[in-house]
Amino acid sequence: MTDWVEILKEQTATGDQMGREVPKMLANPDISEAQVKTLFSALEKQADFVEKLRMALEKFDHDFPVIKAAERLEERYADLAASVAEKLKAMRT
Repeated sequence: MTDWVEILKEQTATGDQMGREVPKMLANPDISEAQVKTLFSALEKQADFVEKLRMALEKFDHDFPVIKAAERLEERYADLAASVAEKLKAMRT
């Protein structure tokens, strides 16, 4: 049986790390447009995965705090992806 809560814990740890690393990466003056595109793609994939995880948690009737934690993680990835999209936009102007 899949341990959805354990997967959420692992994803939250990854999200915390990404929350620290992405701003550093974007602040690097030597980052290329290709690297920013790759980062954006990776964050979009993570956001999609976490959305599916949240839906699975809801389907299996996990407690509200667990589902809320998944929603916050989903928002974190969306915010990170938005910041990367802004960087990409700025690089193209």
